[in-house]
Amino acid sequence: MERIPLIAGNWKMNKTVAEAIDLVGQLKKAISGVGGVEVAVAPPFTALYAVRKELKDTAIRLAGQNLFWEEKGAFTGEVSPQMLKEIGCHYAIIGHSERRQFFGETEETVHRRIKALWGRAWCRSSASERP
Repeated sequence: MERIPLIAGNWKMNKTVAEAIDLVGQLKKAISGVGGVEVAVAPPFTALYAVRKELKDTAIRLAGQNLFWEEKGAFTGEVSPQMLKEIGCHYAIIGHSERRQFFGETEETVHRRIKALWGRAWCRSSASERP
């Protein structure tokens, strides 16, 4: 089975909902007719729903910028794998160097996030950067 390259854009903490919708519109035009790669976008969590609606009937996939290893609970500001699935994500970025630098993520917490995704058919890939 041949691997298809993945090109993903992590928008980090950039773009309001309106700006995200505009950027997706531009991206759809820019990659029209491009083949042989899978394309994904990782907008801020606040824009996931709106971007998902804009991606309807396209091959562009939606990604979450992070996730927490628990399904629910008192974890202020976190998002669970199930929440990402429900919103329409196909990918989640895990272990990003900025999460390690600014939020103290460790190999242990990255491993817990990865384990939270194992066995979930909706999330076929995750990205990790090493410091």
